[in-house]
Amino acid sequence: MIHEEMTEFAASLPRHGALAGLDLGTKTIGVAISDGLRSVASPITVIRRTKFTQDAQALLALIADRGLAGLVLGLPRNMDGSEGPRAQATRAFARNMTRLTDLPIAYWDERLSTVAAERALLEGDTSRKRRAEVIDQVAAGYILQGALDRLRHIATHG
Repeated sequence: MIHEEMTEFAASLPRHGALAGLDLGTKTIGVAISDGLRSVASPITVIRRTKFTQDAQALLALIADRGLAGLVLGLPRNMDGSEGPRAQATRAFARNMTRLTDLPIAYWDERLSTVAAERALLEGDTSRKRRAEVIDQVAAGYILQGALDRLRHIATHG
């Protein structure tokens, strides 16, 4: 089921269990995974996109291997908050995933995640080639960490 609000997403999750954060690009899907207590997001991989069925199979394998409890998809809004073609493509991807898995799915505003990831990699003196290889999974980490922080706030403040 897709949840527009993080409070609904939080209510649909089991008490424990890792989540995945996804940064859906046109060529790749950056993937980050949380720990079981949902406190820290770790960038883990990049899936090279081909077509939906193969992309979904790679994600479903990851879900099964890691025993994931939910998915957080970065929603690329425009800076004014409106949604363009990339946001619509993300929503379509989420709808297609609901046909293949019962895991709860939430969206997280990813407007500045790639900028933050790029800045962190630059500050870490990462080479241009290496930045290109890891930027999507690091952005997925920023997306997931933002959602984890919000979920923790919901749990402690209602």
